[in-house]
Amino acid sequence: MIVAIDGPAGAGKSSVARGVADALGFTYLNSGSMYRAVGLLTLRDGGAASQHANNLDLVLGPRALLAGEDVTDALRTPEVTEAAARVATNQLVREALVDKQRELLATGDWVVEGRDIGTVVVPDSPVKIFLTASPEERARRRAAELGTDVDTVLRDQALRDASDESREHSPLQKAPDAIELDTTGRTVDDVVQQIAKLVREAS
Repeated sequence: MIVAIDGPAGAGKSSVARGVADALGFTYLNSGSMYRAVGLLTLRDGGAASQHANNLDLVLGPRALLAGEDVTDALRTPEVTEAAARVATNQLVREALVDKQRELLATGDWVVEGRDIGTVVVPDSPVKIFLTASPEERARRRAAELGTDVDTVLRDQALRDASDESREHSPLQKAPDAIELDTTGRTVDDVVQQIAKLVREAS
């Protein structure tokens, strides 16, 4: 069983996906961490992002280990976030990382979050969720996470959304059979319980 959770930044994907995985005893995968790791390597070492994607040695768990180095905090910096957004538009990077994601997901039960899980990575997933929230709510959450002001995040968020939705390869979009859930004003636990119920019903 694979549960695909897609949506824009700040919609609550990470918190909800982790909660669903815990509730069901599934393994959690944040596909965005792979793009962040490639962005980090590109910033540090230069070279082709596609090469870094092909050779990516990343172990994701409670901490993110890149070739054995704990990069959990480094992956969340604004510089790496920006680099990840750039490399995510590279078709060769996306192809390499989609292949790696599919290899990981070939066995076991997973909850996977990202931008193109239900549309590209596992389009045959029996449970596809598209999480969203109001722009103001999403910006407020991101600002709290990053320790910055809401107006700055709101401006950056609008640019990121436009880039994600208009990029040529794997644009952010809701799968035709995905269930859209608006998390504005809802607790994480409330959303987690709703999705867990949908998964149990689909099993």
